[in-house]
Amino acid sequence: MIQKEQLNSNIPRHIAIIMDGNGRWAKKQGLFRAIGHENGAKGVQEAVEACTELGVKYLTLYAFSTENWNRPKREVDALMKLLVKSLKKEISSLQKNNIRLNAVGNLDALPEKVKKELLYVIEETKSNNEITVTLALSYGSREELIKTIQDISIKVKNNLISPHLINETVINEHLYTKNLPDVDLLIRTSGEQRISNFLLWQIAYAELYFTKVLWPDFKKTDLFEAILNYQQRERRFGKTSEQLS
Repeated sequence: MIQKEQLNSNIPRHIAIIMDGNGRWAKKQGLFRAIGHENGAKGVQEAVEACTELGVKYLTLYAFSTENWNRPKREVDALMKLLVKSLKKEISSLQKNNIRLNAVGNLDALPEKVKKELLYVIEETKSNNEITVTLALSYGSREELIKTIQDISIKVKNNLISPHLINETVINEHLYTKNLPDVDLLIRTSGEQRISNFLLWQIAYAELYFTKVLWPDFKKTDLFEAILNYQQRERRFGKTSEQLS
């Protein structure tokens, strides 16, 4: 079992997690899928606490994708109710631990009650600076990129941006994640090895880590293990090992 003392000072600045396996966890227990999502809150708590202890500044959690709207209405409704319940429950903890809540995605697609509660907690925690926890809600990377291209195209048409000056900085400024740095470490639980339309632009040079642990069973030590694995890799960003040394 990995302990945080085994980790060196090379802590990722930004960790993103695809929280997968709630449904399979519930099925193994003979329970409804909604119960799996409720127990998934434990994984969130473990990840946030671990990141705070280690000094990770940004944690982004894939909470609900654009494709998730296609799930059975009963499950989607349960997820939305759970989100509102969790936001109300956790606001005092966020304030106490100096945690800033953020959200990315097509938030206008959320039920009005969910959106209202989400924006309220975001506003209440905007001055907190220990760690920024971002929820990706109604989020899809392809949808994000399409919107980004559309927004930039309108500005080009109105002579607000020259096509020749469009670069990575301009694109970053039009993404949902414009206030976040690129991802250093992407973790996916449950054993699946897919990106699932998550932060495709932002993970260009991220290290990918896949674990078979189902999300409700995810503990601090699982995150420590992912970071230890990250620390054992050489991030070259296109350069050679000799150039780095």
